[in-house]
Amino acid sequence: MKAIIRKGDGGPEVLQLGEVFPPQPTDTQLLVDVKATALNRLDLIQRRGGYPPPPGESDILGLEIAGTVSGFGKAPAGFNEGDRVFGLIGGGGYAEKAVIDYRMAMLIPDGWSFEEAAAVPEVFFTANENVFTLGCLSADESILIHAGGSGVGTAGIQIANHAGASVFVTAGTTEKIQGCKALGAIAGINYKNLDFVDEIGRLTDGEGVDVVLDFIGSSYLASNLQILKTKGRLLQVGLMGGSTAEIDLGTLMRKRLHIIGSVMRSQSLDEKIAITQRFSERWMPALKAGTIHPVIDKVFSLSQVREAHAYMEANRNFGKIILTV
Repeated sequence: MKAIIRKGDGGPEVLQLGEVFPPQPTDTQLLVDVKATALNRLDLIQRRGGYPPPPGESDILGLEIAGTVSGFGKAPAGFNEGDRVFGLIGGGGYAEKAVIDYRMAMLIPDGWSFEEAAAVPEVFFTANENVFTLGCLSADESILIHAGGSGVGTAGIQIANHAGASVFVTAGTTEKIQGCKALGAIAGINYKNLDFVDEIGRLTDGEGVDVVLDFIGSSYLASNLQILKTKGRLLQVGLMGGSTAEIDLGTLMRKRLHIIGSVMRSQSLDEKIAITQRFSERWMPALKAGTIHPVIDKVFSLSQVREAHAYMEANRNFGKIILTV
């Protein structure tokens, strides 16, 4: 089958279209003819040589797939060949075929394209787990979502707004801020020319926010803690700004804050199945109804993978970048 092969570690130029043997499904896996997959920041890190796949997972990039079932192991549990499915995987999405545990596969709703389905799993799973399961955001609370124009950001804005919370965001352009407001954010802060601590203070009359969803890490840590209310929660889901920082434990103790770290890929299969179920039960009805929706910025073909990676690294996207297979 055709797949994207990584020739060493480095920039987008190390990626090339090649031929590999197709995966063989285990007893609990479906074999899927992939029609669309999506880019994630983790793909860029893995391409550079970091964040290797968990044991037993494909070393081909790609964490989410949408396609049709073409085979299965011994326990398909109601799935049939030809079913349109989508879901989160541990690796292998940048290819013509991939495998997924049947307990993590979801049927694509009628009327959805493969591209729309591929834009959902990683970002909505991550947003739901952090904003609600770990962050316990409630309708009368407020949240600051950094990188509001990212895939997780656009998903998080929608689900937090849908739950009745007040949503603030940071983003790097006026266009992205306007896009975030269209999704339900009540205010956006351009981090390139404004201090988000000052702006959150101004926007909340000095009260701060209950929850912060952060992808940046060390360079934002002190500021994130400063704007949190008493009993506030910081959800750390990325380290784009570094992984090491000093912390004022006095602030942590005095305000009784919670700092919660989270990664998706390294969790156990059982944990990922539970994450899938929580997402499906809470958000698939709203997604099917169109109340919330995946945000797709641009679609590339699999052979354009280098251009797609360069596009993401330049932070040009608002929402998801899709690869059609």
